[in-house]
Amino acid sequence: MRIHNGGKYETEKDLKATREHHPKAVAFKEPDHDKFAIIANVGCILVVLLLGLVVYLLGDPNADGANSQLEIGIICGCLTIIPHEFLHAICFREDAYIYSNPSKMLFFVHGTEDMSKNRFIFMSLLPNIVFGLIPYIVFLINPNLMFWGVFGALCLGMGFGDYCNVFFATTQMPKGSKTYLSGFHSYWYKD
Repeated sequence: MRIHNGGKYETEKDLKATREHHPKAVAFKEPDHDKFAIIANVGCILVVLLLGLVVYLLGDPNADGANSQLEIGIICGCLTIIPHEFLHAICFREDAYIYSNPSKMLFFVHGTEDMSKNRFIFMSLLPNIVFGLIPYIVFLINPNLMFWGVFGALCLGMGFGDYCNVFFATTQMPKGSKTYLSGFHSYWYKD
């Protein structure tokens, strides 16, 4: 496994790794890049607002240091953008490239190897579990730890595009099938 900086992504021509299609490949039914960016960003905002409301209702915003916890949680959550993608990348056994498109607020990992449905789902969810779910659960256990609530809420929201990919995989891939990326699109096949 090698992780590369793919650089700035504007079009599919910017992707450094390509592959030939499997003869039985079926394209995922998924939105194009621009629509996906809108869906991911709107979903992110909605998740952050919903989970942030829970932090506000359960936490004590008047407690000593509450404002600092909130501010630091937001800053630290934003700083996980690259580590989030790195956790995706370590799930690849072959080359993986980390790309950014700041104008569309998208960061993503691209690799062309075949993955089982379960491995693809695990790869998609890993950073959301590590940076989002676990910290948010810590907050739910102890609502005084508002840093973890804000941090987890932000990180769970930032994973909305990953949840879309999991939805596509679980609803479109039959049991025993494999998936791979080619260009900006996902494909599945079953031998």
